[in-house]
Amino acid sequence: MKREPLAAVVSVGMTKFGKLPGYSARELFALAFKEALERCPELDPKRDIQAIFVGNMAGEGWEHQGHWGPIIADWTGLVPKASVRFENACASSGAAFRCAVMAVKSGLVDVALVGGVEKMTHRTTPESTEFLALASDHPFEQFHGLTFPGLYALMATAHMHKYGTTEEQLAMVAVKAHKYGALNPKAHFQKPVTLEKALSSRVIAWPLKLYDCCPISDGAACAIVTKPELAKKFTDTPIYVIGVGQGSDHIGVYEREDITTIRSTVEAARLAYDMAGIRNPVKELDVIEVHDCFTISEIIAYEDLGLCEKGEGGKMIEEGRTDLDGDIPVNVSGGLKSKGHPVGATGAAQIYEMFLQLRGEAEKGRQVPDAEVGLTHNLGGSGATCVIHIFRRG
Repeated sequence: MKREPLAAVVSVGMTKFGKLPGYSARELFALAFKEALERCPELDPKRDIQAIFVGNMAGEGWEHQGHWGPIIADWTGLVPKASVRFENACASSGAAFRCAVMAVKSGLVDVALVGGVEKMTHRTTPESTEFLALASDHPFEQFHGLTFPGLYALMATAHMHKYGTTEEQLAMVAVKAHKYGALNPKAHFQKPVTLEKALSSRVIAWPLKLYDCCPISDGAACAIVTKPELAKKFTDTPIYVIGVGQGSDHIGVYEREDITTIRSTVEAARLAYDMAGIRNPVKELDVIEVHDCFTISEIIAYEDLGLCEKGEGGKMIEEGRTDLDGDIPVNVSGGLKSKGHPVGATGAAQIYEMFLQLRGEAEKGRQVPDAEVGLTHNLGGSGATCVIHIFRRG
């Protein structure tokens, strides 16, 4: 039995991800919005869009700029519409999308623009590392020099110790990501890598090597969200939101009872599955986008989303179960690892990918055949925030 949808996505837009010199964050968002309008000629933005929800993690650092809500309203030509900026670390635009869905479902908003943006590559690597570390705990992590590669390395070593996960299995996640990123014209990295190259790359924070880590990227993505009953006014092929969930975990990894799992994912998945009526995710989901900021994150996500038993995530990638022709394709966009990770835009970019997949519009070689139901999984920081959305084809 199909669940009644909460909201509908009628259009999406996204810039290429990567190093994009000469563009500011506001210009990148405007470019993503331009694509969304081109996809949806029936939409009159000034007439139809009533509210804007935008994710941005650290514009104060990257561009010495806050107050992103009205900036995005200005650069999309939507002043004086209400516009709000969301900051939930790397889950900023995932959280923005959830709130847009709630606004539409409440009846207060008929049509909303939701998205995210980050401009990062003009800063040095130490500067970027400092700004990203703001999403971790300051007194007990940042202050002692612990960065996100270090935090996820702790999770990886714990997972290896407890379950026997190997460096080769971590590298297999990277190989899969680059395989599909090479087929995605909007991906930051568009070249495949071999297992040998991934394993021999320099160590960043053992056991995580260069190819286990996502890049610093620029980019923006957005979506137009509306009431289900209004969707066909704007497109013949909407995709519907049928489940949402958000959870939290302790911001400090040191506070968690078990660092081989991310509690926020488990909670967000429970809520979203219940809402969507999902009982067996492997059988009922056709395509998934997970937050693979580091390769261990994807392996842990397999387990926390219920795609396999706890401790079997490494085996799942090794057996090819999350490849395009496997049980449940994961990150056929290239994921954060290859597609890129402009942090404020990542959640919206996952929704962009889901829109393509469920409408059968992804590029040859990475389109999941006959995909009807999909899930996006967007983490913030080391997993202190997780936002999950479940979609189905109209």
